[in-house]
Amino acid sequence: MDAFIEGLGSVIGTVDGWLWSWPLIIVLVGTHLYMTIRTGFIQRKIGTAIKLSFKKDENAEGNISQFGALTTALSATIGTGNIVGVATAVVFGGVGAILWMWLIGILGIATKYAETYISVKYRVKDHKGDMLGGAMYALERGFPGQKWAKITAICFAAFAALASFGIGAAVQSNSVTGIINQYAPGIPMWVVGLVIAGFVALVVFGGIKSISRVCEKIVPFMAIFYVLCCIIIIGMNGAYLGAALKWIVVCAFTPKAMVGGGAGFAVMTALRYGAARGLFSNESGMGSAPLAAANAATRNPARQALVSMTGTFWDTVVICLITGLTLTTSILANGDISAAYAAGGFAKGLELTVACFGQVPVFGPFVLIVGMVLFSYTTMLGWSWYGNRVVAYLFGKKALNAYQIIFILFIIIATLSAGSALASAAWDFADIMNGLMVVPNCIAMWALAKVIGDGTKHYVYDGNLDEKEEVDIPTIESK
Repeated sequence: MDAFIEGLGSVIGTVDGWLWSWPLIIVLVGTHLYMTIRTGFIQRKIGTAIKLSFKKDENAEGNISQFGALTTALSATIGTGNIVGVATAVVFGGVGAILWMWLIGILGIATKYAETYISVKYRVKDHKGDMLGGAMYALERGFPGQKWAKITAICFAAFAALASFGIGAAVQSNSVTGIINQYAPGIPMWVVGLVIAGFVALVVFGGIKSISRVCEKIVPFMAIFYVLCCIIIIGMNGAYLGAALKWIVVCAFTPKAMVGGGAGFAVMTALRYGAARGLFSNESGMGSAPLAAANAATRNPARQALVSMTGTFWDTVVICLITGLTLTTSILANGDISAAYAAGGFAKGLELTVACFGQVPVFGPFVLIVGMVLFSYTTMLGWSWYGNRVVAYLFGKKALNAYQIIFILFIIIATLSAGSALASAAWDFADIMNGLMVVPNCIAMWALAKVIGDGTKHYVYDGNLDEKEEVDIPTIESK
């Protein structure tokens, strides 16, 4: 069985490596650039977007507030990708991957805006009045009767459903189990799995309003707590901050990993891991966050699109950068960690993360454990809703109970595989599904680029952001 799992993991890893080569990176970065141009460099409106995210849009149709939709989306994006994902990029792509992750994150703000715009623009509602949106409805309604649009919509939904089991369940629970096992090895993994699954089940069976209520309370707290704690660690390593920044920039453009070190990383490798782990973290281009954004009470698509794009800003531009600086200053400040990294002594991101945070006795491990548990838990909540929406689209509401049960089972199964070859395969599988979601979602954005551009000009740049879009949101028959 072990040989089979290792063989399967090798195949999945090979597919992951092939998928995340030049073609997908070109599609992703190309879309980021095009949407940045098409929206008139919407990133410059980040201040307005942040202000809007804290306002309730009165008399607007929707199930949850704009802030609730944002925190639900952030619950899915702020997860292990912000901690272990950044470390994974550093281990396999070099510290230069941090800069590529950050730069692609800035460009990705426009893509998050664009994908959310079409999700809200073309949303529908079911017989209960609950909103349904995402790339699949944008394609169907944007190109009614077009067979290619229907096929592309189905592909997106199928990839997203599978991704929910990877990035949403397996990777998160596996990471939590791994970190708990690192510091408390006496706790049986099956106990950890049952506890995690129980807390997730308590919320996800309550639907979007239940998930939104929990996320509104947990997400801001966990993000602020983690950032402040990381800043304290960076401050303790303050003498190395300048060297860390220089190291990151130099390694992004030259095949060097350490000053005088033995490990070297090609620029393409840094770019590849920066793009892959950046997408894993902020999900700009995947079309996942718009599945929650469609539920927001907002008077026009541009308002919620602006709110949603702040998710990429907080997730990658702020939190991933701070994590990267925490790791790099810690490596430079600790001779043993520095030597191990230069010699390629870390087999996976979790090992580097534990080593760096562990340099600060008690406080460091505490921050890491609390951050990992909270981040992973909320990611499971957010992705359970994403999966819920695409499964409803594919199979109808009758399949939702079965989906939720399978999602919970994946959480339990993944905890039992922590530290094994299956755990590594779970990360690669999640990468593959993330990448596959990008393709149909980007097709939707490129095909509807004129709608996005014209709407953005009208609402954002012509001063009509407070205007209510007077359209009837169609009700669809539930299967």
